[in-house]
Amino acid sequence: MYHAMTSLGFAQASTFSGPLRLDGAPKGASVLVLGAGIAGLVAAYELRQAGYHVTVLEYNGRAGGRSWSIRGGDRYTELGGAEQTCRFAKGEYVNPGPWRLPYHHHGMLDYARRFNVPLEPFIQVNYNAYLHGTNAFGGKPQRYRTVQADYNGHVAELLAKATGAGRLDGEISGEEKEQLLESLASFGGLDKDMLYGKNRIASERRGYDVPPGGGLMPRAQYSTPGNRGELLSSRLWESLAVGHEYEFQTSIFQPKHGMDQIALAVYGQVKQLVQFHAKVTAIDQDERGVTVTVEDARQPGQGIRKVKADWCVCTIPLSILSQVEVKAKPELLAAIAAVPYAAAFKAGLQFKRRFWEQDDGIFGGISYTDQPINRICYPASNFNAKGPAVVLGAYMFGPNAFEFSAMNTDERLREVVRQGGQLHAQYEKEFDNGVTVGWHRVPWINGCMGMWTEGARAQHYDNLCTIDNRLVLAGEHASFIGGWQEGAVLSAHDAITRLHAKAKATTTRSAA
Repeated sequence: MYHAMTSLGFAQASTFSGPLRLDGAPKGASVLVLGAGIAGLVAAYELRQAGYHVTVLEYNGRAGGRSWSIRGGDRYTELGGAEQTCRFAKGEYVNPGPWRLPYHHHGMLDYARRFNVPLEPFIQVNYNAYLHGTNAFGGKPQRYRTVQADYNGHVAELLAKATGAGRLDGEISGEEKEQLLESLASFGGLDKDMLYGKNRIASERRGYDVPPGGGLMPRAQYSTPGNRGELLSSRLWESLAVGHEYEFQTSIFQPKHGMDQIALAVYGQVKQLVQFHAKVTAIDQDERGVTVTVEDARQPGQGIRKVKADWCVCTIPLSILSQVEVKAKPELLAAIAAVPYAAAFKAGLQFKRRFWEQDDGIFGGISYTDQPINRICYPASNFNAKGPAVVLGAYMFGPNAFEFSAMNTDERLREVVRQGGQLHAQYEKEFDNGVTVGWHRVPWINGCMGMWTEGARAQHYDNLCTIDNRLVLAGEHASFIGGWQEGAVLSAHDAITRLHAKAKATTTRSAA
C-alpha cells in the first residue's frame, strides 16, 4: 500500500520552510473555517495572527479531528449506534488516527515546538520484535533480527559466490570486485570463506542460542542460521523494508501523553473562536461573501442558523463534504465527488502487565503478521513500568477493516486477541479491556483518508485546491502527503496564503 501511495504522490517530502508570515489583512475582513482538525486549527491560528476575524465551526464536541487519542472514561458512538466506553487505566491511551511524527514533518514539529508540546521517540523498528506468518516456520513467530540477519547473510553469500565465479566480470572492474566482496562480508556477516553459517559473526547479528555470560555461567553457543528456502517462501522478509521507507526512517516522534496533544495545543491558542456541535448542511457564496447553514449536531434538524463571513476555508473531509450542498463551480464539485476514502480499523488493547517487555524483551517497536490484524505496536513510553499498559493490537485496511467492523464490538476484541495470541501466548490470560475504531464507521468522516487514483489526481487535484470565488479547501486530501498531519498543515498554509493574497487584491480593487 505504501508503494502505491508513493507512486500516486502521497508520500512526498514536506516542503515546510518556516512559520507563515501573513500580514496586512483587510480591515474588518472575516473568515469562516469549517472543521477544527489539524488543517482547520492551523488555518484559524494563522489567519487570526494575520488580523482576520475568524470563526471555526466544528461538528464534534472536541478539537483535533483525526488527531484523536482515546483514554479511560471516553465514550464513542459509531455509525449504526454501537457505543464503546473506554476503561483504560489512568495515563493509558490509544491513537486511533495518526500515531507517528517523522523527523522531516517540519510543520508539525514546528507547532509542537512553538506551543511547548514535549515529544518522545517513537520506535518504528525493534530488532527483538516478531515477524509472523501463519504458514511459516510452523506458525512460530521469528525475531526480526534473525530474519534480517539470515536474509542479508544468504543474499550476501549468493552474490559473493557469483562474484567469485566471475559472473559479474563484465559489470565490475578487478578493484571493484575486491571492494564488493569486502562489503558483502561486512553486510552479510560472512566468514573468511565468504559463507554465512553458524559462527560468531552471524550470531552477533541474529543472536546466540546461549548468549555470553559471566563467571561460571554456561559458555556461549552460536545460533544456526535458518534455511534459505524456508526463509524465502515464508515471505517474512516483506516487512524488513518498512523501516527503510522515507516516512518511517528514524528519528520518529510521538507527543507525550497522546497524539492529540499538538492539536489541543493549537486549539488552546484559538479556543475562543471555535463553536462545537456545529454540523454544516450547506455552503452558499456570492461576490460579497459566504453563508454557511449549520444545525446542532446533537439534535438533527434543530438549532438551524446561518453564519456569514467574507471568506471561507473548508477543511471538511471530502467524504462528508460531498454530501453537503455547496455552491461552487462544476469543476470543484466534481473534484469533491472524485475522491473515495479508505477503510481502516484499529484496536487498542489494555493488558494487566507489560508481558512483551517482561517475558519477551520487546521494548517498543512493531511486530508484523500475515493475519488480518497486520501488526502489533508496543508502547514507546513508561518502559519497565509496573501495572497495566495499552498496545495497538491491530491496524488494518480494506476488506479486513470492513470484515472486523461488521462484527459487534465484543467480537472484534475477541478476534483481535485470538490473532495476537499467535505471536504472544500471554494475550488471553493478560487481556483486560479494549476499544476499536473502524474509520469508515466514524460519523464525521466515513473513512480514514482520501485515496486518490492517478487519473483522478491528474483530472481533479488542481481544481480541488483552486480558490472558488470566496471558498478554498484544505486538508490532507488537498496535499501530496495524504494520510499524514503534515499534509494537512502544508495544505492549510498554501490555501490561506493564496486566500490572503486574493483578499488583499479584492480589497484594493474595491477601494479603487
